[in-house]
Amino acid sequence: MSTAAKFVKVDQPLYDYIIAHGHNRDPLLAELADETARKCGPRAGMQVAPEQGTLMTMLARLAGARSAIEVGTFTGYSAICIARAIPPEGHLLCCDVSEEWTTIARSYWRKAGVSGRITLKLGPALATIRALPAEASLDFAFIDADKSNYLNYYEEILRRTRVGGLILIDNVLWSGAVLDPADRTADTRAIRELNELIARDDRVDAVMLAVSDGLTICRRK
Repeated sequence: MSTAAKFVKVDQPLYDYIIAHGHNRDPLLAELADETARKCGPRAGMQVAPEQGTLMTMLARLAGARSAIEVGTFTGYSAICIARAIPPEGHLLCCDVSEEWTTIARSYWRKAGVSGRITLKLGPALATIRALPAEASLDFAFIDADKSNYLNYYEEILRRTRVGGLILIDNVLWSGAVLDPADRTADTRAIRELNELIARDDRVDAVMLAVSDGLTICRRK
């Protein structure tokens, strides 16, 4: 098998095996996922997958993250994964526009004991980011919000990320739509544009992983 074709097609039984053989079964996060499914219906699919949350926690810890930002918080699952990785004196800024969904998030942040590390800003995330100091002070970022602004979020966060800091971007495979030439929707085009930029961006080291709906990890040079 050549390195160009070295991958495994994952069906449901194999995916279940993957989940069972990692540390992906946190009771509190499982409870939050269940409540999200009950209250959010089809929108529950916006929540990160368990293995992605585990990976995010691991990466934030490895990066020694103390200052983090999340663009797109929903019901708070990914924020818990990040906040658990930063020290008590660290800080996670969460950006979202929904009071309804983030009300669920706030209650689970309290249950997880991380609410003291999190600031939630409701409103357009781009304005929130641009209001931050211009210096490179962020250690860790997660982008998972409106796709039309992905490139803007990336650029604004990148200039505020320290050397060695990490930026994670979700949904970069967009259920495979990035390869569908017939899909010319604004969201798909925005994801393709960012994917193409990162592939040749010499400001970062980057890898795209087939985790959940696709996750790109960038390290600021």
